[in-house]
Amino acid sequence: MNKKAVCIISGGMDSALSAKIAQNEGYEIIALHFNYGQRTEEKELECFRKIASAVDASETYEIDLPFFEQIGASALTDQSIDVPTGGLEEGVPVTYVPFRNGIFLSIAAAVAEKHGVQALFIGVVEEDSSGYPDCRESYIEQMQKAINLGTKDETDLEIKMPLVALKKSQIVQKALELNVPLQDTWSCYKSEEKACGVCDSCRLRLKGFEEAGSVDPILYA
Repeated sequence: MNKKAVCIISGGMDSALSAKIAQNEGYEIIALHFNYGQRTEEKELECFRKIASAVDASETYEIDLPFFEQIGASALTDQSIDVPTGGLEEGVPVTYVPFRNGIFLSIAAAVAEKHGVQALFIGVVEEDSSGYPDCRESYIEQMQKAINLGTKDETDLEIKMPLVALKKSQIVQKALELNVPLQDTWSCYKSEEKACGVCDSCRLRLKGFEEAGSVDPILYA
């Protein structure tokens, strides 16, 4: 029997690598993307479609979650809050979207249960990420337990986090080794034409490429 995995793919570098790892582990990929009113929604969706194609996804889901804009409270979904460009600071940044990964994983679990999959891949990064509480390995492990408690007895999902302990430079190196189409990924929080280069996400990405001794193939302002 084919083993299947639901891969949450944002359109970013981390989730693209996570999906590629799933493919290399022999999983048939069901690709899942969320449009949640983020500033770079159109660009991320375009990248998702290219990444899903690159990993030969057998099915794709593009799910709209407009309520995140209604909740606001994040610079990604509330236009009245500026995306910070001064560099990484201590604590949870204003770009954190309240409980986003918890909501994403819950929906992914529903898709996974429908398709009878064995694994769910998410590209969270703990050590070198932006201080988001919903990217912690301990949190995702608890979420796995809760999902398996709240689904059918025959549903036994493993949530895989292949990048959780990696640094950004290691992610870049691994993505290059596995021929992940990095030119079709997007990390910028602010812009869709050219990456801004100064938001937290751009800074982390650029630092990762620099430390990996490589050049980022996307355009920067």
